[in-house]
Amino acid sequence: MRSIGETARDSGLGVSALRFYDRAGVLVPAWVDPVSGYRWYEPGQLDEARLLARLRRAGMPLADIRLVLAGWSGPDTGLVRKLLDAHLGRLEQGLSDAREEFSALRALLDHRENTMTSPQTVAVRLSLAAPELAAALDAVRFAVSTDRELPMLGGILFDIEGESLDVVATDRYRMAIARAGIAAHEGGRVQFVVPTPLADAMRALLDGEAAVALSVDGDRVTLETGDRQAAGPRLGHDFPDYRRLVPRTAGRRVLVEAAAFRRELENGPVRSGEDGAPTLSVLKAEDDGTVTLHADADGDPERVAVNRDFLLDAIDALAADSHDRLALELVTPTAPITIRRPDDEETFSMLMPVRLDDGL
Repeated sequence: MRSIGETARDSGLGVSALRFYDRAGVLVPAWVDPVSGYRWYEPGQLDEARLLARLRRAGMPLADIRLVLAGWSGPDTGLVRKLLDAHLGRLEQGLSDAREEFSALRALLDHRENTMTSPQTVAVRLSLAAPELAAALDAVRFAVSTDRELPMLGGILFDIEGESLDVVATDRYRMAIARAGIAAHEGGRVQFVVPTPLADAMRALLDGEAAVALSVDGDRVTLETGDRQAAGPRLGHDFPDYRRLVPRTAGRRVLVEAAAFRRELENGPVRSGEDGAPTLSVLKAEDDGTVTLHADADGDPERVAVNRDFLLDAIDALAADSHDRLALELVTPTAPITIRRPDDEETFSMLMPVRLDDGL
C-alpha cells in the first residue's frame, strides 16, 4: 500500500487534490484508516493518479475525467478516444474564438491611439515631508511588477491631486496604495510613473526629517533633499486606472495583531502549492471577530484563499512604523482581500484571491 504522501509525490497530484478526488468519488483510496482517517492507495492506483494529473493539466472537465478513468483500462477505448478528441476540439475552438475577439480588440486600440491627441507636457514642483513620502513608498514597494512583458507596471505611480499624493503599485495579483500630504497643488490632477530603480534611489535619500522637493519637467523626475538628488526619466507608459480596481463594497472587517497574525500564517495550516503553484492560506472571518486559518475550503463559502507569501509581504509593509494592528476585510472567495491600517484609511493593500471551487 502507498501512503497519500507517496502517491502525491509520484503522481504529480498534491495531497489536497487527492483528498478532493476522493470526496468526489473519482479516485477513491483502497483503504482509509478508521481511526486517523489516513488514506492508503494500492500500487495500481498510481497509474490512475498519473492519468488524472495529465487530464487535469489539460483542463478536462471533471465529468469527462470520470468517464475517461472508468473506460481507460477496458478493452474498448472508443469512448475514451471520443472524450479526448471532443475536449481537444473545445480547446481549439476556444482558442480560435479568442483570436477573433483579440483581433477585434486590437483594432479598437489602434483606432483609439490614432484619434487621441499627444499628451501635454507635465511641469510641477512640490514640497513633501521626507518621513511621509518614505512611509508611502515603503507601503507599496512590495507590489511592483517584475514582469518584463508588462513594462507599464514596472514602477510606482505618483498621482497628484489637490493636497495629496497617492503612490500606487500593482503586479495584477496585488495592489498597494499609500498617501502622503503635500502643499496645495494648482493645475488639476497630474500622474506619472517612476521606474523602480529611480523610486529606490529616491527612497534612499529619505533618511531625514526635513522637507524634500519633488519636481517633474517633461519626462524627467527629480527628488531633491539638501544637496543630494535622485533624477531620471519617467516611464513612457500609462498606468491603469487603479481607482476602478478599488472595491466599492466593504467586507467583514477583522482587527488582528500584526506580529501574532504573521506567526499564525507562518506556522498554521496551509494548502501546499502544486506544479509551481504558490502556497495558500485559507482564511475565514468568524462571528466573534477573529480570523481562523484552514488547509482547504471544504465547501465553506465564507473561506477565502490567498497567496500566503503575498499576504506576509503586505503585512510587513503595512505594519512598519509601529503599526501594531491591521484590519482585514474579507468579502467573498472571488473578491479581493483588503488589508488596512485602522488609523489610515488611505493606505492599504489588496490581494487577489485564489479560487478553490474545484478543490484544485
